Amino acid sequence: MNKKLNTILFILGATLFNVIVAVLGFVVFTIIYARFFAPHISEASQAWGLSIIFLAAIVMSFILYRFALKYLMAKIDMDKYFDPIFSKKHIKKN
Repeated sequence: MNKKLNTILFILGATLFNVIVAVLGFVVFTIIYARFFAPHISEASQAWGLSIIFLAAIVMSFILYRFALKYLMAKIDMDKYFDPIFSKKHIKKN
């Protein structure tokens, strides 16, 4: 496999990881919210709780993604296996 294919597969895998962690976080936070907090909150305020759960799941997924990426970068030489996503454009001098 070449560097470009490795980069594409890494981006797809990282995106899939981020989405799965966000969905799992949403499910876990919703279960905790429904079991412990929802019975004590009025029905009008429960919609706010689900909005906060959604945002918390997204924030948690980004935090876990950063930790996983830092761990991976410490274990693997990224320049050896991956192409840069954004390359610098070379300016021709006359």
